[in-house]
Amino acid sequence: MDINDIRAIVTVVSFVAFLTIVGWAWSRRNKADFEEAARLPFDDEVLH
Repeated sequence: MDINDIRAIVTVVSFVAFLTIVGWAWSRRNKADFEEAARLPFDDEVLH
């Protein structure tokens, strides 16, 4: 196993991690939580 094999493995693992994160972000299960987080800057309550 040389350095190019290691680079290829790291590239594949990184790509799989990226796809996993994208899948998690676009999951319907998380939609309500993300919509709530998106509204936070517009809430009238000021936390001081």
